[in-house]
Amino acid sequence: MTERKPPGVTFESWVDRQIRQAEDRGEFTELPGAGKPLPEVTDTPYDELWWIKRKMAREGLSVLPPTLALRKEAEDVLAAVPALPSERAVRRAVEDVNAKIRDMMFKPPPGPPLGLKPYDVERIVQEWHAARESPAPGGARPEGREETGPA
Repeated sequence: MTERKPPGVTFESWVDRQIRQAEDRGEFTELPGAGKPLPEVTDTPYDELWWIKRKMAREGLSVLPPTLALRKEAEDVLAAVPALPSERAVRRAVEDVNAKIRDMMFKPPPGPPLGLKPYDVERIVQEWHAARESPAPGGARPEGREETGPA
């Protein structure tokens, strides 16, 4: 532990003496990254929130504004539609996203504009049926599932 600065000694000379003594003891030799530039400093321009971004990356967190989070969710739902097992599941998934889109359209949160409108459920269900009816390469059904009737 570092000792206290004695009275009557200037702060600068006291710090310099402690650094010199630590160097004499070899406490600064073979430090990881010694003599190498800091990658964050050389690769990117200065960002005053760098420490928050680094902490979030280390913790595996990401925060999107609500509108962007809903856009991502809508894209994920539409991408998942072909793999859904029944028409009922397709309708439920698209109607759930539509409800969230409508809610956000009427009560816009802060952040960028949503830029989405509710999806046409019937059109998406028709596309789902068309994808089910057209045979996948090799003659197998998509995802190896058998066709199911309307739910």
